[in-house]
Amino acid sequence: MTAAVRSVTGPDGVAVAYRVWGDAADRPTLLLIHGWAQNGGSWGADLLADLATRHRVIAVDLRGHGASGMPVTSDDPGDGFSADLLVGDVEAVLAAEAGDDGVVAVGWSYGGLVICDLLASRAAGVTDGPPIAGVGLVGAITSLGRGERGGRVGTAMRAALPDAYSEDPRTAIRALSSFGAALVPADRPDLGTISQYFFGASLSTRPAARAGLFARTASHDDMLPTLAMPVLVLHGTDDTVVDVSAAHHAAGLLSGDVDVDLWEGAGHAPFVEDPARFAAALDRLVERAVSVASAAGGAR
Repeated sequence: MTAAVRSVTGPDGVAVAYRVWGDAADRPTLLLIHGWAQNGGSWGADLLADLATRHRVIAVDLRGHGASGMPVTSDDPGDGFSADLLVGDVEAVLAAEAGDDGVVAVGWSYGGLVICDLLASRAAGVTDGPPIAGVGLVGAITSLGRGERGGRVGTAMRAALPDAYSEDPRTAIRALSSFGAALVPADRPDLGTISQYFFGASLSTRPAARAGLFARTASHDDMLPTLAMPVLVLHGTDDTVVDVSAAHHAAGLLSGDVDVDLWEGAGHAPFVEDPARFAAALDRLVERAVSVASAAGGAR
């Protein structure tokens, strides 16, 4: 199945690119949000094609990443990358593409934080849109800033910063090369091509965007216990980009229908280490969301 490549306009006029497979159906749309310095293709072409045989799939490029536009920035590195703008971008995509049966939103790494931003915005009544029927947090952070347990990063991420923000190409290449290699286990030479894709994606992300995403703080510890939809927390135990303790922290706050799926020995990108297993996990999440929606409909 061939993806349709489309774009919408974000709150400040930035073009937000995304790819979509399939037509709106009587089941939730599967929304995929990538991580820092990556893009919608980072999930892997084979995985996206496989998911599209069973679901309507949308893979977004965050602003400043992939084919999306770059906001105008000032001396403040966070200018143009606020939570309100990131949420506005996602809401614009959902308004254009999501069906009436809700959305299962899956965020990898920084994408998990964007989903939490979206949920917090919805809870505060700031934004509105198709209902979020389920949430997937994959190697994800849920908060950001010093001391935030939901945003604890690993050794590879700490080693890459702040050089990964550098305008000097030699400095940035060294930092991003080691970061890209850390996204997949060193003992998986079969994933070398994927590792190069990750490196290329991060290098093609402008330094201002790499810096902009981290130039803010966020805490969603008060919001997570209020979530009523099914949630999947999936994390590799050997993740050196986002520490597995971030997953334990989120899981400990969530009080509803939570599936904690820790992959022993897996790194930061479990979906490329075992795409079939990952797709099955998302299938189960969607089915849980459908089951909850059906039960709620029957109770009315």
